[in-house]
Amino acid sequence: MTNSALPGLRLTTLDNGLTVATDAMPSVESASVGLWVGVGTRYEKPEENGLAHLIEHMVFKGTGTRDAAAIAREIEDVGGHMNAYTSREQTAYYAKVLADDIPVAVDLIADILQNSVFDPVELDRERAVIVQEIAQVNDTPDDVIFDHFQTAAFPDQGLGRPVLGTADVVRSVPRQSLVDYVAGCYGADSCILSVAGRVDHDAVVELAAERFAQLPSKTTQATTDVGRYTGGEIRVDRDLEQLHVILGFRGVSFSDPDFYALQVLSMIYGGGMSSRLFQEVREKRGLAYSIYSFTSAYLDDGLLGVYAGTGPDEVGEVMPVVCDQLRAIPDELDESELARAIIQLKSSMLMSRESTSARCEQLANHFLIHGRAPDMAEIIEHLEKVDAAAIRKMVARLLSEPPTLTAVGPTGTLESYDAICARLS
Repeated sequence: MTNSALPGLRLTTLDNGLTVATDAMPSVESASVGLWVGVGTRYEKPEENGLAHLIEHMVFKGTGTRDAAAIAREIEDVGGHMNAYTSREQTAYYAKVLADDIPVAVDLIADILQNSVFDPVELDRERAVIVQEIAQVNDTPDDVIFDHFQTAAFPDQGLGRPVLGTADVVRSVPRQSLVDYVAGCYGADSCILSVAGRVDHDAVVELAAERFAQLPSKTTQATTDVGRYTGGEIRVDRDLEQLHVILGFRGVSFSDPDFYALQVLSMIYGGGMSSRLFQEVREKRGLAYSIYSFTSAYLDDGLLGVYAGTGPDEVGEVMPVVCDQLRAIPDELDESELARAIIQLKSSMLMSRESTSARCEQLANHFLIHGRAPDMAEIIEHLEKVDAAAIRKMVARLLSEPPTLTAVGPTGTLESYDAICARLS
């Protein structure tokens, strides 16, 4: 199956349900190869928080035929590299290699995902590594504040729990839980093997059918609760030079009709050097070195947030500006500002198409989210349809629900949650 908007793209579904997708880039000498699994942190039980991330680490620690050192040597023997990541809704295992070494990457990824032994000695060692990773995040205020933001927005549910989990759970989760999670959640029907670069689709399909034959056909354990945004606040008082603040709002899911409007709005609000927040807070007033807006979309919900790192004396001026700039957009938006935001998003998306890694990830993500390959022409059309009315509607939608406020640092000078709510009303 091909995609008319992306003529180099082909899809095949294997007999066991695994989707194989390739995006041919004949002019390059390399390829990016990855298996994306449609499960992540939000699919864990509360007492398993951090399990998906622990598994992501542990699969590199040895299989029935390779130990951890052999896995590292084999990918580096061909000049490639492997890595992985866990998010709230996906887990990815990927490699970058020269095109002739695609079989090496596929073989290694297939082996670690189907034949990992989860050796108890290696598991105890990796528990200690991840506990140190959690400690590192906790010691980094501009990292940990995003976990607090997620928890405040989606309390007591999968979407609100940290990807790394908690140290107590990581130390104590039984080995059998790892085995059961992989057996029940890594089904072929929730996975996609994505390859972008100088690639022969038919050769990859033949290779995948052989190497992934042991992958279970069905995902049987990947269940989660529906996202329930509530908003609210979390303040963590710490003796720091800066106060780190995120003010956020309920956003939209990937499938929401307003998805593209929110991307454009975020770009206008705080997405670049010409954005309102960068110009007003940093350039005109010198109140912060780092200030920007961001969006997070999920299958059934989403967020828009503004991060600022500022001094305790400056935050009293920063927060009114953050609130006022959002409220002013519907009345002050001009056509040049809107056009600039749209072209920034289009350019970023099209420039990323020059990277095998970006194309491999885009293909996998889009398929897992939408059940089909991306159509660049369709995406650009959606962006170009965003007009001033759509932006005004999106701002009204953001302000219709309680905001989320999180802060880490000397919080005493940050005005109250109720006062900030009043500024936004």
